[in-house]
Amino acid sequence: MILPLPLTALLLGLVEGITEFLPISSTGHLILVGRACGLTGDRAEVFEIFIQIGAVLAVIVEYRAKLLAVARGAMSDTPERSFAKSVAIAFLPAAGAGLLFQHWISKHLFGPATVAAALVVGAVAILAVERWKPAPLIDRADRVDPRRAALIGLAQCVALWPGFSRSAATILGGLLCGLERKAATEFSFFLAIPTLSAATVYHLWRKRDALIPGDLLWLLVATAVSFVVAWASIRWLLRFVATHDLKPFAWYRIAVGFLVWWGMR
Repeated sequence: MILPLPLTALLLGLVEGITEFLPISSTGHLILVGRACGLTGDRAEVFEIFIQIGAVLAVIVEYRAKLLAVARGAMSDTPERSFAKSVAIAFLPAAGAGLLFQHWISKHLFGPATVAAALVVGAVAILAVERWKPAPLIDRADRVDPRRAALIGLAQCVALWPGFSRSAATILGGLLCGLERKAATEFSFFLAIPTLSAATVYHLWRKRDALIPGDLLWLLVATAVSFVVAWASIRWLLRFVATHDLKPFAWYRIAVGFLVWWGMR
């Protein structure tokens, strides 16, 4: 099925906004939806990368007061500086691993079968962590110390497997490090800012020859849609994790994974 580009752009923006911060994998969903709409290859990757800007802006707008406080306190010995340091430490492992293995990942892991596998493996991880996670010790994202930040950063490396979910990897890493569910979710949001920003700049530069001037309008439309929907998604997820665990997302992932496998038969 090949949809007109305007409709495809709107659909991709909607999918990115909904899935970027939920533990269900935005990359995996974008790959599957893009292929279903007939958008593949480098052109599809440009859309998948570009519209992440909307999700990053949603976090920045939602947490603008906190980010301004961090910016003001970053140059002095303050709790804000410690928080910025923890986010930076958590960012480094996936940034390094992404640079080292990006070519291999792009060649071998971007496909329906590997995405379906990652969705199911991530679902099993969610169910296991929810069953055996330690008792929470940290109730706020800005109280994450450097050691825990490094462990969460290592967990984020698993999300280099398309379909596993950056959000799932970091939230689960936070839960295993003793963060309360809301604190783990908020730390995942803050970590998304440098992670998604760096990935967007890096990949757009690599795919700059695939940018088509006629696509710019629809790239911007898709990004605007992803911004609005991601902002709403952030607020909804924070309310949800305050009173629920992550198991519903695991069952959803399993269902989607098996549907993809069934469709490939």
